[in-house]
Formats: sequence, structure tokens, C-alpha cells
Amino acid sequence: MQNSTEKEVVKSLKKAKPYSKWDALKKWVPSIVIFSIALLWCLNRGEFGLMDNIDLVIHEAGHFFFSFFGKFIYTLGGTLMQIILPSIIAGFFLRNNYRTGVQFSLLWLGQNFINISVYAADARARNLPLLGGNKVYHDWHYMLGELNLLEQDQIVGYFFFGVAILIFIIAVLMPLITRD
Repeated sequence: MQNSTEKEVVKSLKKAKPYSKWDALKKWVPSIVIFSIALLWCLNRGEFGLMDNIDLVIHEAGHFFFSFFGKFIYTLGGTLMQIILPSIIAGFFLRNNYRTGVQFSLLWLGQNFINISVYAADARARNLPLLGGNKVYHDWHYMLGELNLLEQDQIVGYFFFGVAILIFIIAVLMPLITRD
């Protein structure tokens, strides 16, 4: 009986593909792409791009979904949705052991944090164009005002930017964090 098991193992090993140096490097390809994109987004912080259009739709949907919880949570809901949606997707990929999916979800989450950092830092100046023009209020001006932190809008913005950078670092280093 053991002899047949040994034969099966030997047969399986002969069919197995040998592990090469390319296989070791291949897992870093997404990290190289993610590092390049993240660096570009960090260097161009504040410039409105395609991803910002997508995030804007998600942000506005967040206001709708959180509209039942009072004005403060309604206002925070846009930002929350920008964090929650990519986090759920990253969690799904993590649970299913799909590292590349986690990496790109984290890239998107980091990009959202850059977007949030720009919006928060604009709380006092209110220079960013808002959907609805002058008829609507600036989310972060209202929230930081309610929290008596309006004077720290730049610090809050840089805090969110720091979170974005940390998320990008985690995304790039995922091959070291997860196992195949």
C-alpha cells in the first residue's frame, strides 16, 4: 500500500512545474505597477483625474446611504463610502487569497485617501468646485467646524495623505506580507 502511495507522489512530482527565479520575481510585477501609479498620484496630489470622477459618484452615493443618520453622519457619509467600498473589495480579495486583487483594491483605497486629503485641506479656503455650486455646503468645512478643528484643516488633510502613503506601502509590500 505504501509503495503505491510513494509511486503516486513520485508521479505527481514529475508532473509538477519547477519553481524558477522568474516565479519569484513574477509576484512583484503588480507591486512595480502599483508603486508607479501611487507615486504619480502622490506627486500630482490635488489634480483631478479619471479616478476622481469615479470616486465622486461613490462619494455622492455615500451621502444618500447615510442620509438617515442625521446631518453630521450624512455629511461624513460621502467620505465614509469612499473608504468603505474599496475596503470591502480588498477584504473580499484577502479572504479569497487573491493578492493582486487586494493590492489593486488598496491602491484604490489609497487614491481615495488622497482625494479625501485634498477635500479636507480645502475646508477653510473652500476653493474646490462642488456639485451644486453655491447652493451646497463644503462637507469638511461643516464637519471640522462642528468638531472645532476648522483651523487644523491642513493638518487633517496631511493626516489623510499620510494614511494614503501608508496604504500604498502596504499594497506594494503585499508579496512579503502574504504567502502564495
